Amino acid sequence: MTSYTLAILLYLAATSYAQDPENDPDYRGNDPEGAVTTSKLQIHVPKTLTKPGGYEHREALFGIPPYGASLTQNVYYTEQDLCDANSINTRAGFPIRAQDETGDMAPWPSPYILMVDRGGCTFVQKVRNAQRVGAAGVMIADNTCLCSFQDVCHPDPGHDCEIREPIMADDGSGSDISIPSFLMFKQDADLVKAELMANHVVRMEMQWSLPAPDDRVEYELWTTPTDTISKDFQREFKEAAVALGDRAYFTPQMYIYDGLRSGCVSLDGENECYNLCTNNGRYCATDPDNDLDRGISGADVVRESLRRMCIWQHYGAVNGVGAEWWDYVNEFMYRCDTEEFFSNNQCIKDAMIHANIDDVKIDQCMSDSGGLEEDEENALLEVQLTAKDKSGVVILPAMYVNRVSIRGSLEFPTVFKAICSGYFTGTAPDVCATCDTCPDIKSCISNGYCGSKKLQESVSTMNMVYALAGLSAVFCLFSFIQHRRYERQMQAQVKGIIAEYMPLDQNQMQNTAVSDEDDIEFT
Repeated sequence: MTSYTLAILLYLAATSYAQDPENDPDYRGNDPEGAVTTSKLQIHVPKTLTKPGGYEHREALFGIPPYGASLTQNVYYTEQDLCDANSINTRAGFPIRAQDETGDMAPWPSPYILMVDRGGCTFVQKVRNAQRVGAAGVMIADNTCLCSFQDVCHPDPGHDCEIREPIMADDGSGSDISIPSFLMFKQDADLVKAELMANHVVRMEMQWSLPAPDDRVEYELWTTPTDTISKDFQREFKEAAVALGDRAYFTPQMYIYDGLRSGCVSLDGENECYNLCTNNGRYCATDPDNDLDRGISGADVVRESLRRMCIWQHYGAVNGVGAEWWDYVNEFMYRCDTEEFFSNNQCIKDAMIHANIDDVKIDQCMSDSGGLEEDEENALLEVQLTAKDKSGVVILPAMYVNRVSIRGSLEFPTVFKAICSGYFTGTAPDVCATCDTCPDIKSCISNGYCGSKKLQESVSTMNMVYALAGLSAVFCLFSFIQHRRYERQMQAQVKGIIAEYMPLDQNQMQNTAVSDEDDIEFT
């Protein structure tokens, strides 16, 4: 790569950084405009720390929260910074515990929420090490006051307040973290720490929910055609989208850059960003292989993004399912997702044919929206830029359910559970009731039931055996009762007959007997 092309890449990255919401004092993270709080933090013990409405806090942008559920456990505070995994002492901290058989203070009893002070290393490193020693959740205690809380927060001696809120961002290595974590502001964390260090029990609840306004959930995925992290999800989630049907409305969002704001159009109207952009520098994407001289270009990514937007407009926008869109993405990844075929028209046409998509209709859509060659606005790409600005997305891929950013890695079970928890109470579709709690959600959706076929058949066979055995027992019992009843009836009839004939026999004996008073001669 030449120094010139390298400079272009760095320039685009720098200008995109300058327009990133994360560099704005009002940055809210990957939360769409108008999004509501999706978590709650409350202390149940002691009652003196219970606060109406819960405690203000910030969620980590990593880990996997149990959406629709809560975590309520005792809290333990450690003065260690948890930055060195090999030096963590689980037998230290507060409250003090009784000694165990080793003669030392017992370790933190699982499950528990571990509170640790901010600082020393990244949030990810602290939470990961807490996860390794058995914590079910982590509470980061902020040790610096926010300037906006100066009326209730008192900085430690020698420490000034900070203007911007700390963001519990992923440092790029947080995909292995599965436990949730919050950041608690200093004025509240100090009260909790004081209670724990006085050896008092503190029981805390971390709760997650999604807005559930009605019987339909809306979810969207922000990605690019070259995003490697979301590929597995895009390969697998079609079955779930179809099973959820029109009860869940999906929207694929393509992440592109505004070339005008990024400085890719010079004052005299020339494209300053080489082949990273289309429409003479208006719409841009980063080069996936970081080589402007060969391979897939940013302009290729923009073109494929527009194609997928047109496919969705024609095959998915009406019902929100878009089975053909999912099929095309899968066919493209299977056939064309290489440097050689990424922008190959014949390969792309084959992918659309196998996905039952009219390529002529899609080409016409791309052209009618404004095309990609001339120095003109493209209507679909302009809509996408507006949506990107409103969403505040800075990290890809990003998944939203009911306008709430889903934390953690982009995995099939995580997204499906989040969607199922987003329905109004009692309105979730049957597939949620059947598969939401199943250990293998994908197989459950494919098969229509939870568990293996063999298990289902064995259960059915056993049920039949039990049913037959039960019927046999009932029949035998009925037969026995009838037999006894018949015997009793026969005995009653016999006794009746005997009772009728007994008097006759006695009368005959009386009539034929000879007494001394009878005047009868035998000679």
